[in-house]
Amino acid sequence: MSFTEAIQTGFRKYADFAGRATLPEFWWWMLFNLLVAAALNVFSVFAIGDSSSLGAVLTSLWGIGVLLPNLAVSVRRLRDADYNWKNIFWLLVPIAGIIVLVIYWLKPSVSTKPGLLEDS
Repeated sequence: MSFTEAIQTGFRKYADFAGRATLPEFWWWMLFNLLVAAALNVFSVFAIGDSSSLGAVLTSLWGIGVLLPNLAVSVRRLRDADYNWKNIFWLLVPIAGIIVLVIYWLKPSVSTKPGLLEDS
C-alpha cells in the first residue's frame, strides 16, 4: 500500500473499527498525521493572545479532527496483529502503555483463519 492509498483508506474508513489494517496502512497513516501536525506547528510564530499561538490552535483542531480515524486504524491494526481491540486501552497508561502498543503495532500480520479475531 502506498502513502496516498493509506491516507485515502484512513479517511474512507473514518470510523470503521471492523476489519484489519496492514502494517503499511497503519504506519503511513501515522506518518501523515505527524507531517500534518508538524506543518501546522510552523504557524506557532503567530501569537494569539498572551499564552497561545496559531500553530497550537491549528494542531489541536487537527488532533480532534483525526481522533476517531486514529483510533479506528489503531484498532484495525491490533486486529490484524491478532490482538483484541481492548488493548487500545493501553493508551491510558502513561509512557509504558504507548511502548506496549507500539510493540503490538509492529507485529506482522497474521493469516485470516476463521474465528481468529473473535472477541471474548
